[in-house]
Amino acid sequence: MSLITVIGRGHSGTRLISHTLYASGVYMGRLINASGDKMPPDALYDACRVMAKYVRWNGGLSWDFEALHTMDIDPEFSHLVETYLHDVLPPHNRMEHYGWKLPETTLVYPWIVRMFPDAKYIHWVRDPRDCILRRHKTDDLRDFGIPYPKTEDARERRAISWLYQYEIMKSTPTPEHCITVRFEDAILYREETQARLEEFLGFPLGKVIVRPDSVGRWKTDEDAQDFAFLHPAMMAYQYI
Repeated sequence: MSLITVIGRGHSGTRLISHTLYASGVYMGRLINASGDKMPPDALYDACRVMAKYVRWNGGLSWDFEALHTMDIDPEFSHLVETYLHDVLPPHNRMEHYGWKLPETTLVYPWIVRMFPDAKYIHWVRDPRDCILRRHKTDDLRDFGIPYPKTEDARERRAISWLYQYEIMKSTPTPEHCITVRFEDAILYREETQARLEEFLGFPLGKVIVRPDSVGRWKTDEDAQDFAFLHPAMMAYQYI
């Protein structure tokens, strides 16, 4: 049996991999919405707020996540995560492959890795210039108890959220079973990317419909979507 979870910010195209896993026989929960998110999300949202209490904001666009990697996990957090995953985790589920996708999981990645060290983690990444074009629940990090520089610019707020989630992932020790996949590669180099995922997961994947026009939408967008503070991360993922 193997536990699989998708780590990636909202609007990173994570529904593609979630639907692919579902089409491949992976049990993704009793109730899934159109985006492939495991529902209902409330317990996981509350878990995000519990963990956020232990993140130290240094001011500006800097956060300190070090305590998360060594301190005892807050028991309330563990309870909330187990509540959210009640129908997915054994003994309630007996499927060979099972897991979940919910973008907010990225906000609690450090403690998810510690709770489930043997899980298989799919890091799903998308060019932030595309990722921030549409609204998502994680746009305002304060909704989850995470401080950041106040701004009335919705696009800048989304860009900060993207950066925060990049930073929290980068700060977390890489779990034993982990693969990073760019959304753009999953669309434009579908066969090669699927082969990588199949080798990582250890079973064949079904195919779902993809839309090549979902890549590079920012190029025809007239509002701001390129923020200088994202450039180091974009370079790391070879977007610039």
